[in-house]
Amino acid sequence: MPRPLIGLTTYPPNPGDRYELPRPYVDAVRRAGGEPVLVPPGVADPAGLLDRLDGLLLAGGGDIDPARHGGGAHETVYALDPDRDESELALAHLVLERGTPTLAICRGSQVVNVALGGTLHVHLPDVVDGTVVHRKEPEALRGMPGPTPHEIEVEPGSLIAEVMGAARVTPMSWHHQAVDRVGDGLRVVARAPDGTVEALEHDTHPWLAVVQWHPELTAAGDPTQQRLFDALVARSADG
Repeated sequence: MPRPLIGLTTYPPNPGDRYELPRPYVDAVRRAGGEPVLVPPGVADPAGLLDRLDGLLLAGGGDIDPARHGGGAHETVYALDPDRDESELALAHLVLERGTPTLAICRGSQVVNVALGGTLHVHLPDVVDGTVVHRKEPEALRGMPGPTPHEIEVEPGSLIAEVMGAARVTPMSWHHQAVDRVGDGLRVVARAPDGTVEALEHDTHPWLAVVQWHPELTAAGDPTQQRLFDALVARSADG
């Protein structure tokens, strides 16, 4: 039986003019039995592309242009790319219409929320109390932000809790933006101890897992995180 084809959205071109995506995303999909297909920004025919895929992973990365969700300018906003915004928002609308199995991670979770009319906190440290560190800031890492773990409480009985087999997890976090107003049809199913929205599910979509954290970073050694990829691929194989 052919492996399900899972589209993985990529970053914009890097300074070397190459599209890229961190290897842990690809490895996690392969461990789950899927065949990764990298999807760079600038998709000419999102509907036609989705016709050929069995599932989709909306990956992390830079920020969505704040103009797309009514946010203001902020000095920390980075890596804006209109082609990526356009491609991923179009794909998000399509998977919501079609019911395509989809895992949305970090930026991907924000894309889904914005596609459904939600808004984002443009810089999370401006609105939370500092008791939870959502990413290691540049000054601590010689110029670049980085990931850090923190605890997350997931609603028992939710799709994400059932898939992970746990309602309390400590995955890796790496973001400075997060959901503010929740988009139409979405509901919050996980939060950080400071109240930050950490996961969303959709009222009618058959398999949509929307997580603010980065399960790919620990999936190789943490079964709770690998199961998100396993379930995506298994659902995609069902057709």
